[in-house]
Amino acid sequence: MNPINSYRAFPDFKRVDPGYRPIDERVRDWNEVERHLTPEELTRQAARCMDCGIPFCYGAGCPLKNPIPEMNAAALENRWEDAIRLLQATCPYPEITGRICPALCEGSCCNAVDSDAVAIRQIEREIADRAFAGGFMKPRTRAARNGRSVAVVGSGPTGLAAASDLNLRGFDVTVYEAAKYAGGLLRYGIPDFKLEKWMVERRIDLFRQEGIRFECGVHVGVDVSLDFLRRKHDGVLLACGAREPRDLKGPGRELKGIHFALDFLIRQNQVTGGELAETGAEWSAQGRDVVVIGGGDTGSDCVGTSVRHGAKSVTQIEILPKPPESRLATNSWPEWPRILRSSSSHDEGCERIFATNTLAFEGDENGRVYGIRCVQVDWQGRTPVPRPGTEFFQKADLVLLAMGFTGPAKGTPAANGLPNVWEAGDMVTGPSLVVWAGARGHEIARQMSADLLGRPARV
Repeated sequence: MNPINSYRAFPDFKRVDPGYRPIDERVRDWNEVERHLTPEELTRQAARCMDCGIPFCYGAGCPLKNPIPEMNAAALENRWEDAIRLLQATCPYPEITGRICPALCEGSCCNAVDSDAVAIRQIEREIADRAFAGGFMKPRTRAARNGRSVAVVGSGPTGLAAASDLNLRGFDVTVYEAAKYAGGLLRYGIPDFKLEKWMVERRIDLFRQEGIRFECGVHVGVDVSLDFLRRKHDGVLLACGAREPRDLKGPGRELKGIHFALDFLIRQNQVTGGELAETGAEWSAQGRDVVVIGGGDTGSDCVGTSVRHGAKSVTQIEILPKPPESRLATNSWPEWPRILRSSSSHDEGCERIFATNTLAFEGDENGRVYGIRCVQVDWQGRTPVPRPGTEFFQKADLVLLAMGFTGPAKGTPAANGLPNVWEAGDMVTGPSLVVWAGARGHEIARQMSADLLGRPARV
């Protein structure tokens, strides 16, 4: 008998989060900062699931539609092989989403109406980790080959999800990646203290075992043309991401010491991954006053990276106003709670300044930035309006621009209506979460399969 049906424990146990390693320890390395729940704590968190008749956690929350109540029940009953089987039916890389997903499902958990949500992300993470540790995270059986081949350009979360699905459906799949190693954003954009890269490589190896081929160091549009791929394969999926950074034009933008955030993160990931021997003086935050412009996840990753470099100070500036501490009446459940959030990086040493616009960069006689001029703003609708008398100077000899992305990088190949060429993921929708990228990989794989095989896609 499923204990959840006979004994609902959600009133008896409080939510417990694992927390992080001590700050003075974790800032000295690049290892994962988040701890794990104990087996007893995990069991209690799984028991908090109400097994809702209408599970908003995946109906309104999870883009991948993970079967969360069933997954929680399997974890509660120590049926770990069943749990990973359920999870892998919808999620192509649960050990990754279990670490970096912001847990949209938890925002829609029925417990969250008037209490704390079930720790769903932690349960997902534990299911995946136990599957690898127990030896039952195995290559999945693919369908019989259908005689058609597909090229997937880009090995980020959308490309990997689509490649996995197409391979399991019987297509011969080759993934083309411009970088030295596969993984895209997962490998090069996310710091090791959130997602250690051996985990990404382990998942890529599993995809290889399932039959997917990876051609790395092949830049489509430079090394090979889109036309070449069209001649070689029956279909081509462009999943190249949104890599064109939003710039901040203004006086002093040409000064040295001003970099795009993703370039900064990529370089550090190349160092921790062994591709580069060192960051290099120009890219190091050691001993510097660092200003990160942009308050999103990329910005907070720059904060944690700068702290580990040994920055003198780190300040994060956000043009939007400071979010509320708790839900507003206009942001009711099951919507995602738009509240103030702090990452592990913020806790490591960072001043956060909200509702502030950057007016200009100021430099020294050597042409290097030494500070920025800012002004506080009030928002009138969607327009930031400078607040008179609030201008101030912020010292900075390293500035990282983390204001998001405008679309695919310049020179990225495009479908342009070509037959049997598709686009998907962030290059279509704009920047989004890994979990959304995975869901869009599933969607485009269904569509491609239907188009290439000449039959309706199964939903």
